[in-house]
Amino acid sequence: MRKLYQGLCTLLLALILPWASAQTTGETALHPIRGFLPDLEFSLQGQGNKTITEKDFQGKVVMLFFGYASCPDICPTTMAQLSHVVESLGTDADKVSIVFVSVDPHRDTPDILQAYVDAFDSKAIGLTGTEKQIANLARRYRVAYQIEKPTTNDLEDYEVAHSRGVYFFDQQGRARLLAADTETFDVLTSAVKSLL
Repeated sequence: MRKLYQGLCTLLLALILPWASAQTTGETALHPIRGFLPDLEFSLQGQGNKTITEKDFQGKVVMLFFGYASCPDICPTTMAQLSHVVESLGTDADKVSIVFVSVDPHRDTPDILQAYVDAFDSKAIGLTGTEKQIANLARRYRVAYQIEKPTTNDLEDYEVAHSRGVYFFDQQGRARLLAADTETFDVLTSAVKSLL
């Protein structure tokens, strides 16, 4: 019985120690992307059809997320999480920007998109563009998305599928980290702070 107990303890330690080590060393779903993805570069339309480029974010850490305004679950959850991260930064909040790029340019006009992001963070920026502009930017950062054909006579009634992830760019616009949209608040906040 004692040998069985010792065997179970050894097995438990073998299972717990790597997990504890991963927790204390900060192993997460954050992936370094420096050198694997290009620097921040785009030209898209913001509120009032104003052209916005990466130059508008010089000196700021950028959290870039692709989605669409009528997304039922992933996008609002991620936007709420990112907004909470920015809010927690206190005086450093002005050094960080959330940039939400729509992969659904047919429904998401610049003004609709800005109203959407404003519901989460009044300083977040919603951007859209032509189909070609969106496709080029998505390809640049290896974002996959698909817009299905309408299943009814209503041309606005269709589904959009898109890959998930938050891209972190440093204050010089260099691609630094990619986080899962399901990452915890603490990890996302640490990631931003490490780039400030």
